[in-house]
Amino acid sequence: MIEAVVFDVGKVLVEWERDLPFRRLIPDPATRAWFMDTVIPLEWHGEHDAGRSAAEMIAERSALYPEHAHLIEAWLSHFNETIPGPVPGSEELVEALHARGVPLYAITNFGADTWAGFVPDWRLREFFRDIVVSGDEQLAKPDPAIYALAAGRFGHDPAAMLFIDDSLTNVTSARNCGWQAHHFMNADGLRTALIEHGLLK
Repeated sequence: MIEAVVFDVGKVLVEWERDLPFRRLIPDPATRAWFMDTVIPLEWHGEHDAGRSAAEMIAERSALYPEHAHLIEAWLSHFNETIPGPVPGSEELVEALHARGVPLYAITNFGADTWAGFVPDWRLREFFRDIVVSGDEQLAKPDPAIYALAAGRFGHDPAAMLFIDDSLTNVTSARNCGWQAHHFMNADGLRTALIEHGLLK
């Protein structure tokens, strides 16, 4: 019996395209690809998700690549441009679950600085009883510790919660921690899973 549903945010509820602002700032595709892969690689971005401050990261990276300092800083100042809108169909599922009285929570890998700049204008925030943000906790998925922390915060047994994430690695880690979990591919697939669990009709 599912008592609560726990969502990931990026690529489940909102789109995330990391290079979107840089398509404008670095028009040449080859130069842009080099910058994204070498100067601000995904692994570096992951350090922010895990709790490092943006100011510290930008200063460190700018010292390594001083000629690109203005673009490294744009990673933070233009971050909201990387979120072009909601994932099609997902908002409607959140609203439908909320309307049926299903407790909703979230666990997201998101830097503390960027979350603070994003969440005030995020319309879905009001539907969630609590959100565990990796950058605030200095713990990131798939670390089992973040699932333990979330279970304690949310007040439900992991086996009674359905966790939804687009990362199979994160889904597998949640299952290993005793959660029920759904690997998100699209909203239609999630709707089917929610109906199968008796959460929607």
